[in-house]
Amino acid sequence: MTSTSPPPGLARFNALEEQAALAALHEACAAAAWARSLLAARPYATPETLYSASDAAVAGLGTADLAEAMAGHPPIGRPAPGDPASAREQAGMAGAADELRAEMLELNLAYQERFGHVFLICATGRTGEEMRDAVRERIGNPPEREWEIVRTELGKINRIRLGRLVEAD
Repeated sequence: MTSTSPPPGLARFNALEEQAALAALHEACAAAAWARSLLAARPYATPETLYSASDAAVAGLGTADLAEAMAGHPPIGRPAPGDPASAREQAGMAGAADELRAEMLELNLAYQERFGHVFLICATGRTGEEMRDAVRERIGNPPEREWEIVRTELGKINRIRLGRLVEAD
């Protein structure tokens, strides 16, 4: 059985008025260049074509665009109040011991001091310990290497968030 129409959630996204679609994309990623790129390529036939467009847009982001995207992400262990997405994505820190929370705060601050931006990791499905280990490992990276890791992590996060946007009925 072949279907030429996109799934209902994607059809809804494709049909959104431009400003509403831009707002929905901004919820997924704060980089305006990324959102404009995805908006310009609508309509999407399948979720996979949307995800591929997102990957291409993330690959094309410059350092300032990446910094803009990261500004939309709260530090690990401190999800933004009233933001169910960051709370859900950082669930691995929700039940963390006070000692681990304190260590993550210290590591987040050290990372931010070193690189000038928040530590970005696709936290979905990761434990607090895994996130701590990742920041410990990455804090020693040269800045160029860290920007590439940030780009990769942002791409993963964007795919998950777009999935929630377009695959829901």
